[in-house]
Amino acid sequence: MRLYDKQKAVKCINTLARRGEPFIFLIDYLQEKNYVEEVKNVSSAELLYNLNGFTNEGKFHKQQDGIPEPLEWQPAPVSFKEYSSAFEHVKKNILAGNSFLTNLTFQTPVSTNLTLENIYHHSRALYKVWVKEQFVVFSPESFVRINNGMISSFPMKGTINASIPNARHTLLNDEKEAAEHATIVDLIRNDLSMVATEVAVKRYRYIDTLQTNRGPILQTSSEICGKLPEDYRTHLGNILFSMLPAGSITGAPKKKTMQIIGEAENYERGFYTGIAGYFDGKDLDSGVMIRFIEQQEQGLCFKSGGGITSMSDAGNEYEEMKQKIYVPVY
Repeated sequence: MRLYDKQKAVKCINTLARRGEPFIFLIDYLQEKNYVEEVKNVSSAELLYNLNGFTNEGKFHKQQDGIPEPLEWQPAPVSFKEYSSAFEHVKKNILAGNSFLTNLTFQTPVSTNLTLENIYHHSRALYKVWVKEQFVVFSPESFVRINNGMISSFPMKGTINASIPNARHTLLNDEKEAAEHATIVDLIRNDLSMVATEVAVKRYRYIDTLQTNRGPILQTSSEICGKLPEDYRTHLGNILFSMLPAGSITGAPKKKTMQIIGEAENYERGFYTGIAGYFDGKDLDSGVMIRFIEQQEQGLCFKSGGGITSMSDAGNEYEEMKQKIYVPVY
């Protein structure tokens, strides 16, 4: 994969969008290593994608081995003590007024009989990407979509095990989750206002059900829309990068919160929590790269986390971080 720095990636996206050339893009969390490539030049032996139906999956890749039986899936998450140490650093900064919301994440070694390519082909998700010998992502979360000059974002905040009695009512009436969601919606609304006019919240805190290998979970999202200028394709790269990193995986305010994240987390996110998307020559769709498994020297690692607010409880947040360690293979 040929990777660009931010400046070159912006220029490449602007050029291709202005020409109406279809392309895909992968942008990492810090926007330091970015992949932008015309669709016709993407090698499916190195990179596979299915981004809300826009895909390079050909006949060669459809004949895959079945899901192993039994499916082995054994995460080894950090201890609660280690999690608590990072959580307390974040919480201290929140109480000091340095952040209103901070997304804290960890990497978890996973023992499984699934390969990265197995996971890609058998996962069911809105946005899927496989990069040979590097990572696989199966994300349910949209970043932005552009259709006929309208830009929409769909921040996702709030998760609960669907098997819990009255799970839907519990999720919607959780004070901490409601406050966290409101903060993200406000942040994304501000982000869109930098590039669009007539920005408004179209849907607020709607619930989706996600199927996983450990059973269904519920997640809340909102939809925020705005109108782009007529010439937006000539500076599409600038538009995308001006809104990064995604507010849902950083927090607010972004700059200071990213500093807190860097202090609290003991690993590099890399492409995790970056974005993946495509431009089909006219419109664009993209997803946040959450639900992410990376191939490391010691084996596979799953990266996951959640938003911390002043009302957060370390035990509950630790359980949410672990709950997200799943594959949508069922």
